[in-house]
Amino acid sequence: MPQSPTQQPRAYSAAHFALELDGQKSVGLFRSIEGGGVKVDVAQSHQGHRFETFKQLGKPKYEDIKLQVGMAMSEPFYEWLEDFFRGTVTRKTGAIVAADFYYKERARREFDQAMITELAFPKLDGEDKNPCYMTVTIAAETIKYAKGTGDALQPSPGFDRQKLWAACNFDFSIDGFEGACQRVTKVDGFSIKQKPIEYHHGQQRHVSKLPGRIEYPNLVFYVPEADAKPFFDAHQKTGLNGELQPDTRLHGKINTRDNEGGLLFTVEFFGAAITNVTIDKSDASSDAIKLVKVELCTESMSFRYLRMMLE
Repeated sequence: MPQSPTQQPRAYSAAHFALELDGQKSVGLFRSIEGGGVKVDVAQSHQGHRFETFKQLGKPKYEDIKLQVGMAMSEPFYEWLEDFFRGTVTRKTGAIVAADFYYKERARREFDQAMITELAFPKLDGEDKNPCYMTVTIAAETIKYAKGTGDALQPSPGFDRQKLWAACNFDFSIDGFEGACQRVTKVDGFSIKQKPIEYHHGQQRHVSKLPGRIEYPNLVFYVPEADAKPFFDAHQKTGLNGELQPDTRLHGKINTRDNEGGLLFTVEFFGAAITNVTIDKSDASSDAIKLVKVELCTESMSFRYLRMMLE
């Protein structure tokens, strides 16, 4: 039944969200969204002996948008992530679409000149069978609210062939340490960051956001103490004895897989070095496997999405 012009729009529960990029109607559905608000600073001034405080609105500020995504996005989104890892600044124009229970579009937040500023990976654990999600932070130069079109959300290409990413389905490897890495049990969560630089120019009300330096994190993983000797030896050689030769720099990768063992994506790290090797707490009353915590510093990373998933 058509809605009367005097009737208020029906309230709805935003159970579904979609992302549009560069004119593509949908590049995927994601789990949650936060941020993306718009606020304006207030400038205060006083005149002489008067008691009144005069207030004037300043420049608008646009909050970062944080998306929690899994393997339900399409190829253009993962290509954007690959560019971020390479240090290639790719700006996108798009929208966050909120839909009701019936996948009908009800509201939009349209953004312009957006770039990725942070990508956070969750903890991987061989005993955790829960789904995994990445948190992607996007900084946009402008954001505006718009009314939804009422159209039904369209699934992204290849959405029906997306795979579940669980925390237990992964393998970790370092060149030269293949045997010692076969039983890596956990990899702590880590984040790659690129803090934007705000540039104020002329009488423009909107601030331009420029890319800053990319910060690659340390990687922390855990192996049984029975497999840890090669890491102790490498740490002794490079960290304690100071033998920092080019051939001592490490290269490795993290492969994530679906429940059938197929590859989802790979994160590679380069120029790594062992900074810390710590033995787990000893407790006579514990029957847990004795683990060793190994920490690596990294110089750079890359992200590769396995496109055969969508073929």
